Amino acid sequence: MKKTITFIFVSLFYWVSFAADLKVGDPAPVFLSTTDQGKNFSLSDRKGQWSVLYFYPKAETPGCTTQACAFRDSINVIRAESADIFGISGDTVADIAAFHKNHNLNFTLLADPDSKIMDLYGSKMMGLKMSKRWTFIIDPDLKIRNIEKDVDPAKDVLRVAQQIHNLKAKK
Repeated sequence: MKKTITFIFVSLFYWVSFAADLKVGDPAPVFLSTTDQGKNFSLSDRKGQWSVLYFYPKAETPGCTTQACAFRDSINVIRAESADIFGISGDTVADIAAFHKNHNLNFTLLADPDSKIMDLYGSKMMGLKMSKRWTFIIDPDLKIRNIEKDVDPAKDVLRVAQQIHNLKAKK
C-alpha cells in the first residue's frame, strides 16, 4: 500500500512538474486544431504575427461567456497591436461553433476535445477534460512572452492589450 501511494505521489509530482515547465521565453508548443468554422488551424502558420492563446474551461458557462464577450467587445484594442486572439477549450467543434454563433464572436475558437493542446501548455485540470483559465501571449517568433494564470475573465482583454503594447515597446 505504501509503495502504491509513493508511486502515485511521484507520478503526480512528475506530471505537475512537466505541465508547469513552460515559462516566458520558451518556444510556444506548436499544434494543430480545428476552428469553430471547421477549418484547420496550425500555430506554426502564425509565425510573424502576435498571437494570444486564451484557454477557458467550457463554452456557455458564465465566466467563459464573460471572457469571450469581453474579447469580442474590445477586439480592436488587441488588433491595434497587430495581434489576434484564439480561444481554446476541450469542447467539440460543434460546441465551439454554437458558442461562437450564440455570442457573435469576432475571433477564432479552437477545439481541443482530446486535450492535447491543454497538455502541451499545462493548462488541463487534473482528471477533467477542461482547461484552467490561462492566457499566453506568443510573439512573432513563436516564443512565449507572457503567461497569466490568475485571469479575471472581464479584464483579461485590457491586460493582454497593455502587455503586448509593453512587449513591443521593449523590442
